Parts: sequence; structure tokens; C-alpha cells
Amino acid sequence: MSKSLIVTIDGPAGSGKSTAAKYLAEKLGYIYLDTGAMYRAITYAALQRNIANEKDAVIELARNIDLKLEFVNGVTRVFVNGEEVTEQIRTPEVNSMVSEVSTIPEVRQELVKLQRKIGENGGLIAEGRDTTTVVFPDADVKIYLTASMESRVERRYQEYLAKGQQVDVNEVRENIKKRDIIDSQREVSPLKKADDAIEFDNTATPIDKEIEKILNIIYEKEKSIQ
Repeated sequence: MSKSLIVTIDGPAGSGKSTAAKYLAEKLGYIYLDTGAMYRAITYAALQRNIANEKDAVIELARNIDLKLEFVNGVTRVFVNGEEVTEQIRTPEVNSMVSEVSTIPEVRQELVKLQRKIGENGGLIAEGRDTTTVVFPDADVKIYLTASMESRVERRYQEYLAKGQQVDVNEVRENIKKRDIIDSQREVSPLKKADDAIEFDNTATPIDKEIEKILNIIYEKEKSIQ
């Protein structure tokens, strides 16, 4: 396949975006862009500096931070100012704050610049909350993944357990509800399905089945532009 396509996948927390995007990137030999990891990295750095509730300080941080992503062996390794923070950005503390940091327009502006630079040559699978609507509005393939609240809660809960993190399932549920509200109601780049995105609800369907459907859509798009 040509490496020219840009494929974007949006959806709420626990909808299977990362699972789908990672598989597709590896299968196609594309760059994998986890935009959520970038917002998590900013949030983690702000928490470490005790400035997460100080808007101006967070904006200054976003403008000056050295943020790098490396997709290696199915894992997005995240580096902040040269320090790897891959595990640290996936904690409940970061989860509980990341949507609030993500509502800051200036933070989004800085990260969107970087995201577009990463995708300027195509051959990209990008996933997040606004990749289909704002970051890459002219993407070749746009996907919107969703699932029921309980399915998403159970997936996120199992992710924590797999990492040895003990959390209460009710706290996970409340956190996802909070993130859904903040993500969908923020003024800048809210989470929503793009008009031309193809929606998949994987509540009752194994995510691997949906991934195969998405892969076929990408193959068909590739054929159509050759």
C-alpha cells in the first residue's frame, strides 16, 4: 500500500480507539499518533509542578514543553523533556484531570500544530477526540467508535487491573461520565461525530471484528485513489 493516507479515529474513553489504531498502524506500516497521550503528558507535567489548576501556567508549559512520542512494539512511549513518562501518564490521577486540561484553547492550539506536523506526509493513523473534526478535517478515512457506558467502564477497569493498579469500579464509572461531559461540552474542539465519519458501535461486537471492517474500508479507499 501507498503511505499517503491519513486515517482518523475518534470516540469517547474506553471505546476501543487505541486498540484499533495500534493494530491498523502495525498492519499497514503507518505512523500511529495517540493524541490523547499528548494531552496526558501535559497533564502529568502540570500535576508534577502543582500547576494543573493554573490556566496561564499550563499554557506556558504547553508552549515550552519538549514532547516526543515513539511507537515501539505496540506501545506508545512518551517522553517529556527527555524523561520517559509512558506509565506515569496512565494513572487515575492523570485520568481525572486530563479532560480539564484539554479544554484550554491555547493548549489545544499548541498540540494541534504538533499533530499536524507529524501527519504532514500522510501514512498516519491518528486517534483521539477531535482528529476527524479539527486536527485532520480532510482525512481520507474517518471513523467514530463508541460503545455502551458499562462496556467502556469494564474495559478501562480491566486496563487498570492489568497494570496492577487497584481502583474502584464505581470511581472508574464516575471518571468516564465526567470525561464524557467535559469532552462533549467544551467550547473548543468538542468530542462529536464528524458528518462524514463512519460510526461503529462495538458494545456487542468484539473490537477485532470492527478493526477488520475498518481495514477493508482503508483498502478500498487506497484502491480508489490509485
